[in-house]
Amino acid sequence: MRRSIATVCLSGTLEEKLEAIASARFDAVEIFENDFINYHGTAADVRRLCHDLGLGIDLYQPFRDFEGVSDAQFRRNLDRVERKFDIMEALGAPQLLVCSSCAPDTIADDARSAAQLYELAERAARRNITIGFEALAWSRHIRHYQHAWKIVKEANHPHLGILLDSFHILSLGDDPAAIADIPGDKIAFLQLADAPYKVMDVLQWSRHFRCFPGQGNFDLVTFLEKVLLAGYTGPLSLEVFNDHFRAAPTRPTAIDAYRSLLYLEEAVERRLAAPGDDVLLNQAREAAAARVELFSPPRIPALDGLAFIEFAVDTESERALAQVLGALGFRRAGEHRSKAVTLYRQGDIDIILNAEPGSFARSHFMQHGPSICALGIATEDSLRALNRATAFGCPRFEGRIGPNELKIPAIRAPDGSLIYFVPSTQGSKRLFEIDFLLEDETASAPSPTDLQAVDHIAQGLPQLRQDAWTLFYRAILGGEPGESMDLVDPYGLISTRGVATADRKLRFVLDVSDSDTTATARTITQLAGASVHHVSFSCADIFATVERLRANGVSFIPVSPNYYDDLPTRFVLDDALVARMAALGILYDATAEGEYFHVYTQVFAERFFFEIVQRNGAYDGYGAANAPARMMAHLRTNR
Repeated sequence: MRRSIATVCLSGTLEEKLEAIASARFDAVEIFENDFINYHGTAADVRRLCHDLGLGIDLYQPFRDFEGVSDAQFRRNLDRVERKFDIMEALGAPQLLVCSSCAPDTIADDARSAAQLYELAERAARRNITIGFEALAWSRHIRHYQHAWKIVKEANHPHLGILLDSFHILSLGDDPAAIADIPGDKIAFLQLADAPYKVMDVLQWSRHFRCFPGQGNFDLVTFLEKVLLAGYTGPLSLEVFNDHFRAAPTRPTAIDAYRSLLYLEEAVERRLAAPGDDVLLNQAREAAAARVELFSPPRIPALDGLAFIEFAVDTESERALAQVLGALGFRRAGEHRSKAVTLYRQGDIDIILNAEPGSFARSHFMQHGPSICALGIATEDSLRALNRATAFGCPRFEGRIGPNELKIPAIRAPDGSLIYFVPSTQGSKRLFEIDFLLEDETASAPSPTDLQAVDHIAQGLPQLRQDAWTLFYRAILGGEPGESMDLVDPYGLISTRGVATADRKLRFVLDVSDSDTTATARTITQLAGASVHHVSFSCADIFATVERLRANGVSFIPVSPNYYDDLPTRFVLDDALVARMAALGILYDATAEGEYFHVYTQVFAERFFFEIVQRNGAYDGYGAANAPARMMAHLRTNR
């Protein structure tokens, strides 16, 4: 199926938008009227530009307030639309979007609206143009797609069909099931948009908060399934109004948009292929799958958590970070066979300090300072994981390979860092046994107070990039996002959202600040855009662990005594437990499912810090309620 996008989705001039859309591999565009009106050139110029870029023009939009008008206004509307037809002929656009009228004097008369749309379709037919009639969620009378379909059916013209827009349908809570009963050849066009759930005026919701599939909360899989079951075989097109996207760099947004369509297609392809108990529905799904060719990349292989975390360092910062890791209980476990790379271990946690000259890590260090430059993800099938990522448009990375060194498939993440797909086993040897000269481990038996594993990775993102990372983790790793929350920083609000795989072997927290003065924003400035601002380690007994780490010299943040005075007002806690937490600086959160104890270290080199956590029961959050206490403590100690 052709993949299309409306030019309104992106920032920039029309030329910049079209070039970015073509670079992202879209097949076609919808030309948004304002983009053309403000373009310094003719419709023929736009047509030539699209042709040179390999883009078709599928739709011109929108034409407003056409139907349900007086006879005098109807004649004026026909004159208006003929001018649009002239532009469309020069563009080579075969279809016009006509949205249901919002004018206050619109007449609530379905027969009149059907007759006027019939005459419009007659005019369009003379130009070999098709009309797609769309029900706007905030229009005067025709808000629901079933109402719009009733009028299109009554008009009964071959050059008139219904245009379905997922936002207008799902934002009103309409059931898309009846779409499957519309003949596929009468669905003139399909526009797709996701959105977070918001309680607000639907017009403002639509104009400012739409997003790409996979970035919001709408059930687009069921929606698109119903459209395909109806027999639709036309383009899949994105129409997204979003203030952030209109301010974000054009090319990355276009790439995110294309990736979102692939993500949605894959999910629908799986739905169509999944057998159920309803024989007739199974037959309909098979027929729909046979009519269209949806994106079907390699499936996500089993992912076994983080294989390693790699820091880019130089000699000085390596020495300082090694001291911090040593105090945290990590032991130096080995040296790379051919590079200036050192391995540190504790429990199931492997940390690499990379100071190799001329390497990717060195270039990352030169740009960002000491920072996390790569993550290794353990998987049963590293090549399948790589091929899936590249199918979704992620650039591959090829590093310098030394003698007898394992070649690990890798991609670039959205921030330019690397993600390696590490084989869970490599014959009888693990990765580090191949690449590193390992030291004897027999004298270092694990202790109950040891750190055990990486609980989560927390990333501070530049403005406008949270949606892009959410989609990245969903499409590449199969993560599912939690609810977005606002955290109160002393100097602004921070939006935070967790993304985790179903088995919780991989957890990521995505933080973004619209203010330039919050702790998150300052960290991003210090890191020059690199994203990881803290790493969280799990343990079995946080009280024993923190006591041991404090004795080792680890410096944890000081928490206000007022925090502990307030804890018993929010949770039913034993006074002795609260006193013990206060003595060690441990923070607390709980839900009906379980508890979360955690503590934070001081910031290293003004760039990142570590968190120690203990989860009890099925607690599934990240202690977001305690973020203000942490941010205030870091602010006070870093002044």
